[in-house]
Formats: sequence, structure tokens, C-alpha cells
Amino acid sequence: QVQLVESGGGLIQSGGSLRLSCKGSSRTFRNYAMGWFRQALGKEREFVASIAWSSTSKYYADSVKGRFTISRDNAKNTMYLQMDSLKPEDTAVYYCNAVRSLTDYYLPLSEAWGQGTLVTVSS
Repeated sequence: QVQLVESGGGLIQSGGSLRLSCKGSSRTFRNYAMGWFRQALGKEREFVASIAWSSTSKYYADSVKGRFTISRDNAKNTMYLQMDSLKPEDTAVYYCNAVRSLTDYYLPLSEAWGQGTLVTVSS
């Protein structure tokens, strides 16, 4: 099983940008479609974006479409989330996980989650 570590979160003003990273521990990372999810305080975890293992397909939640960009570098076992034009409602803990398939691109493969990385957007 691939171990995943998220990083890159922080406190940012509304309209600003951040880039999150998700580092996988195994070369098998490149075999999985991967995704970003987030959980705001008091809310359920939700899908943000996902990407095929080959980067040929990318999917986004409507709330982030046009502002966030997902990418990956399989040689580095790392996935990224470039977040631009951040809004206070983007405040959440962001997690990465493999996703079930490109059909179920919004569903995590595993219910095992890492610590995530906190993004706080001030107004």
C-alpha cells in the first residue's frame, strides 16, 4: 500500500495562491489514479480534483474548476495541486488519496487517510 504525505498548506489571503504536494512512498504510486479531497471544519470530506496515472484525464469539483490545477510527476512519486484565486470557502484540511477508477474519479480508493495539510484563507 502506498503511504502518502501531504504538504504545502498555510495561511493565505483571499485571492492568493498555494501549491500543495502529495508525496508517495512507493514506485507503485504511478500505477494509481490519484485525487485531492478536503474537509472543512464541521463538514464532510469532499472531492476536489483527480488525475489519471498518465495525466491524460483530469477532473475537478465545480467549486474549484478554473482556479485549481492538478498535476503529477510519477518520476518523483509526487502529485500537486496548484490553487489560485483562493477564497475563504477553500479553507479546509486537504488530503490526497488514490481514487477508485476514472469512472469513480471522485471516490477514494481507501478509507485510510494521512494527516493532511491545512489551508486557511483569510478574507
